Amino acid sequence: MSYNIPQKPLIDEQIIKKSRFITHIARSSDKDEAKAFIQNIKAQYPDARHHCWAYIAGHPTASINIGFSDDGEPSGTAGKPILNVLQHRGVGEIVLVVVRYFGGIKLGAGGLVRAYSSSASLAMDKLETATLVPCKSFNITFDYQFEPNIQHLILNCGATIESSNYTERIMLKISIPTMQIETFNSQLINITAGKVFILS
Repeated sequence: MSYNIPQKPLIDEQIIKKSRFITHIARSSDKDEAKAFIQNIKAQYPDARHHCWAYIAGHPTASINIGFSDDGEPSGTAGKPILNVLQHRGVGEIVLVVVRYFGGIKLGAGGLVRAYSSSASLAMDKLETATLVPCKSFNITFDYQFEPNIQHLILNCGATIESSNYTERIMLKISIPTMQIETFNSQLINITAGKVFILS
């Protein structure tokens, strides 16, 4: 199924009782990308007291690709509240880091939860998203006589051509929305009388 992802990185900031909370959001298609972004933010703010974060590196509801950290704040007051915000927004492939510069006034556990939750929420309110349609790539090889019908089928199924090779026969590498794969393959077999089908 399709889902929303960050369209471009975002930075937001709020001040709560003299502490600065700077929020960074970016797209992360996997855990390594999320962790690299977190390390980059830490390098940008080496003098900050805390760099608290959470990510969902995949589908919004996938529990296997999530992570979070309080980074020195009392347990449960930063990373989990940030993750809760992300999970309720239904956005996938996302990493969010809240950098805190301590302002000298302690917020208490409840105050920290509210501060990190609101920092994440305010940033998410401003985030521009795009819809990601999961696709899979396949190779198909066919005779020239089938090209018009196959090109028409590619267009109708929302597929795209990633590469092409025209020699004695035509070879196309195509990307097909996963929800259209069965339909595409059955129609491909029909219009070519079973001579062409998708090969991974």
